[in-house]
Amino acid sequence: MSKSPSHAASDRRQWARQVEKHCGDRGLQLTPLRRQVLAILARAPAPLGAYAIIEALSRDQGKPVAPPTVYRTLEFFLDNGFLHKVESRNVYAPCEHFGHRHDGVLLICRRCGRTEEVESSRIGRLLHETAVKAGFSAQSQVVEVAGLCEICGAAAA
Repeated sequence: MSKSPSHAASDRRQWARQVEKHCGDRGLQLTPLRRQVLAILARAPAPLGAYAIIEALSRDQGKPVAPPTVYRTLEFFLDNGFLHKVESRNVYAPCEHFGHRHDGVLLICRRCGRTEEVESSRIGRLLHETAVKAGFSAQSQVVEVAGLCEICGAAAA
């Protein structure tokens, strides 16, 4: 079920606070740049691409920002499980269930671009079993499902 825009914004702010707490609990350093990128992701209504983040960061800082610094920051968030890369759209979405290994299913709205993450151990097991039967050793898996969120679906009806 989709969330209202104000509920989603509240969820993103809560996500950013959880990232900060998780980093503090585990001794992971949130540099000023990482905090700025975290704030940009938290205030975005939908997942962002690296260049959208670079543009926002450049605006916030009042000067050009080098892409490699942003890519390193995104890599930090990916490596620590705070973000998912939505491969089909080349954007980054907050991971709503970080702190433990899980197999995510990302529901992606084709109209507004919002994503919602759903945990499904059943789908994870099925994908793992399918890979094993094919002799494949999966290293990560995220299922992307494109469609319309509840709000956009209602507007289209």
